Amino acid sequence: MNPMSLLEALDQSDLDAVYKRSLLTTQGWSDADLASIRSLARTLAGFDRAGLSTSLCPSELAWAVFFDQSTRTKSAWAGAASRLGMQPVIVDGSSTQVSHGETAVETGAMLGMNAHAMGIRHDLILGEGNTFIRDITQGIDDYLAATDDPRAVPVVNLQCDVDHPTQSMADLMWLEEKFGDLAGKKIAVSWAYSPSYAKPLSVPQGLATLLTRFGADVTLAHPPGYQLIDECMDAAHANAANGGSFRVVDDMDEAFADADIVYPKSWGAYDLMLERVDANATGDTEGLAAVEQKALARNAEHTDWICDERRMGLTAAGEALYMHCLPADIGAEVSPGVMDKYKVDVAREANYKVYVVMALLAAAKVPDIAARLTEIAEEASQ
Repeated sequence: MNPMSLLEALDQSDLDAVYKRSLLTTQGWSDADLASIRSLARTLAGFDRAGLSTSLCPSELAWAVFFDQSTRTKSAWAGAASRLGMQPVIVDGSSTQVSHGETAVETGAMLGMNAHAMGIRHDLILGEGNTFIRDITQGIDDYLAATDDPRAVPVVNLQCDVDHPTQSMADLMWLEEKFGDLAGKKIAVSWAYSPSYAKPLSVPQGLATLLTRFGADVTLAHPPGYQLIDECMDAAHANAANGGSFRVVDDMDEAFADADIVYPKSWGAYDLMLERVDANATGDTEGLAAVEQKALARNAEHTDWICDERRMGLTAAGEALYMHCLPADIGAEVSPGVMDKYKVDVAREANYKVYVVMALLAAAKVPDIAARLTEIAEEASQ
C-alpha cells in the first residue's frame, strides 16, 4: 500500500488527545482514543513494511521491567522502540530494588530521571500489578513536575493482574483485518486446560472488557471456580449494553456453538489466586509453591476443556477463527491439528503487538505526528 494513502486515516486532533498519555487499561481510554492508536498502528505497520524509517525519537531510552516471563511482549517492546530510533532496555523485576523495600513511586522517580518511556509487566498477584503500574506512573509524573522537566515519559502496561492492553489491542486489530466490523460476531473466550502453571487472569479480562465495546456477542466460558474479577465482569456487561452482548457459561461446547471466533486460554482458579496473594504478602515461598501445585491439580480436573477438531466442528460452518496470545499448551489447551491449521494466523495476530506498542509510544511522545509521517512519506516519494 502507498504510504501516503495510509496517512488519510490519521486525524491529528484525535492523536492530540493521547499525546503524553499512558495506557494502564483499555477501559480507561475512550473509543476515539483507542481508534486513533489503531489507525496510527496500521500506518506505522505500512511504513515499516514499505521499508520507511520512522526514527522519530532518536537518542531516547525505552526502559521495560518484567516481573514475569515473556517472549512476544519483550520482542514487541524492543522492536517498537528500535523502529522509533529509541534504545530499548529490558530488565528482570528481580534486578530492581523493589524486593529490598523501594516503593513503586520511588522506582518510578528513579527510572523516570533518565528513561523516555516505560513498560511494566506485573501480572502474577491479584490486587498488586495494576496498582504498582499506577504508582510507577505517579512517581514519574511527580519527578517531572518537581523538576520542571518537559519530557513525555509514557508508561505502557505490558500486562498486569487486571488487563493486558497491548495484547487485546493487537487481537482487536487482527479481528478487524479479518472481519472488519465486529458487530454481531460471536466470540467465545474460554478457559482451557493447562498443565504448566496457574496463568494470570488478565488476558480473558482484557478481551471481555475490550471486545464488548464493538458490538460483538461475547461468551465467556469456564469451569466453576475459575471466575474473573468483578471489576472486569461489571465493565464487560456495561460495555455490551451499547450494542453487543456478554454472557458467562460453564460449558465449553455451549460457548463454541456457532462461534465465529474462539479464544481458548487457561488461567488460574480464582480462590487459589487469592491464596497466592496471601502467601506472597508474607514472603512464604513454600506456600507459593504449594498454591501452584494445588492450582495444577485443580486444572487437571478439567482436562477435557481442550480446543480440538470436534469442538471446532461446533463453530460457525466448522471454520471459526482460532486465536491465542501464545504460547499455547499444545495437546492441552489446543490439539496439535488445530494449532497447525492456524499457526500462520496466530503468528500474524502476534505481529500486531509491535505496532500497537510503537503507536502508543509515538503518539505519546511525538507532537504533530501526522505531519512528521507525511514528511517521511514525501521524502521517500521524491
